[in-house]
Amino acid sequence: MSDTPVSEMTFEQAMSELEQVLSQLERGDVALDESIALYERGAELKKRCEAKLKEAEEKVAAITLDAEGNPTGTTHVEGQ
Repeated sequence: MSDTPVSEMTFEQAMSELEQVLSQLERGDVALDESIALYERGAELKKRCEAKLKEAEEKVAAITLDAEGNPTGTTHVEGQ
């Protein structure tokens, strides 16, 4: 697992680590205590991925298009 706090991870970092966590859990060869810790870490990573995807969707939605379909600018997205 990464030493980077989940709250500071990029989408790609969180997704990569989530895949590693899932792989370890699916193998089933970890102790119960470690499985619980992995599950908790996985839940945090999933939440981070969802938040980063929502941010990206909001940025895309904020782009306005002119009559020809060209971007005309962006509107302020909350949290930016």
